[in-house]
Amino acid sequence: MPRSVLITGASSGIGEALAREYATRGWRIALVARRQAMLDTLATELRSLGAPEVITAELDLLDTAAIAPCLERASAALGGLDLVIANAGVANSFAAGQGKIAEMQQMIGVNLTGACATIDAAVADFRRRAHAGQVVGITSMARYRGLPRLGIYSATKAGLHRYLQATRMEHASAGIRVTELAPGYIDTPMNRDIPNRPFVVGAARAARDMADLIERGVDQATVPRWPWTLMGRVMQVLPAAIVSRLT
Repeated sequence: MPRSVLITGASSGIGEALAREYATRGWRIALVARRQAMLDTLATELRSLGAPEVITAELDLLDTAAIAPCLERASAALGGLDLVIANAGVANSFAAGQGKIAEMQQMIGVNLTGACATIDAAVADFRRRAHAGQVVGITSMARYRGLPRLGIYSATKAGLHRYLQATRMEHASAGIRVTELAPGYIDTPMNRDIPNRPFVVGAARAARDMADLIERGVDQATVPRWPWTLMGRVMQVLPAAIVSRLT
């Protein structure tokens, strides 16, 4: 039977590109996002690309109580999940001191709490079925360094990085693979209003690279690997004044 994957944030951006990539590889796919109409349109396209089975589920990751039941239904519908990709995320740009508490709560709720709840539900499903599945968390190059006007975004991605590290150690003995992918600038609607996007790559290429890294079972990697692996190291040691000017 073809392998199965569940992708959150699948209605646009990296999630949508990953869905197309897995369709061309012949996987059965569960699409999860807030916008049902967009999921339905994408599902039709994926079937034409070769996906043998596509299901959809409308889910807002801020509704954390709904995450595990959604994943359990998808797992049952597809006869079990082999791969879960916690991809959904939001990004708002603002400096501290502006009182944007609602925006802070949304980013923490989706990028960190929602992502961790997705990973938790995936691990629980794998263990319940005694299945050596794989869970993937999409972080960001922002997890390497707190960036001006992206403080909360950087914090959520750094937090998710640590959660993935801990989960990897906790469940290695059960054969559950935990992968972290940290993209650089990928051409998606989330960042198209940024005037300077160094080393930007298209979403289709990024999705292909991601799927290859996932297939290899890496613990963590930047996307693309060059030049972002080097940049991740550099970002951690650059003086703050230089980081501020560059960003």
